Order: sequence, then structure tokens, then C-alpha cells
Amino acid sequence: MTHDQLMQALSPVRLPTPMAILSTAEMAALLALGIIAGLVLALAVLPFTRRRAARPRLRVAALRGLPVPDRLLAIARLLGHLPAALRPAAYGAAPPPSDRRIEAIARGARLRRPWRR
Repeated sequence: MTHDQLMQALSPVRLPTPMAILSTAEMAALLALGIIAGLVLALAVLPFTRRRAARPRLRVAALRGLPVPDRLLAIARLLGHLPAALRPAAYGAAPPPSDRRIEAIARGARLRRPWRR
């Protein structure tokens, strides 16, 4: 008997009926494994895709070399608004506060976001 004759003489492979069809328990187990794998993947990717919070403290400290009016304008742009304690100095109604006082006020001010009101 040759190899080709032997291959033709073999009957087709048949699986038992329970192995050919997924049961409800097997489908639920596969769904659970898929959800767990998705969560693990999401947690692994999260540190790379998370929006990083701006560090206003470092940015405010970088503005130290600017003249006071420019510095107040830069702080207003950085925060999205000018803190109430700095408004008189910005409009010339009061003398400008010290550099440390400006930084303290800017650090204590809340960052305004236009999409959250």
C-alpha cells in the first residue's frame, strides 16, 4: 500500500459532539478571561496614556526673572485667570507684591479649565 492509498483509506477526523460545540460555561469562562486580559492590558497601558498634571509650581518659579507686569500676565495665562489678590497690582491700583508673595498667591490659586465650570 502506498502513502496516497493509505491517506485515502483513512476516514475523516471527527470530534465528539461535546467538543465541537461550546457550552454556556465555556463561553462564560472565555468571556471572563477576555475581560481579565483587557483589564490587565488597560492597566499596563495606563501609565503611558494618563494625562499628566501640569506643575504650576515649577512654571511659576520659572517666571521669576520677568518684570512684574509681564510676570502677572504670564501667571494669568498659566492659571486661566488672574487671582483676585493680584488684580490691583496688575491694573496699577496697588504696588506690586514681593516675588515670594506673588508665587504664594499663584500656587494657592485654583487652576481654571474652560471645559469645567
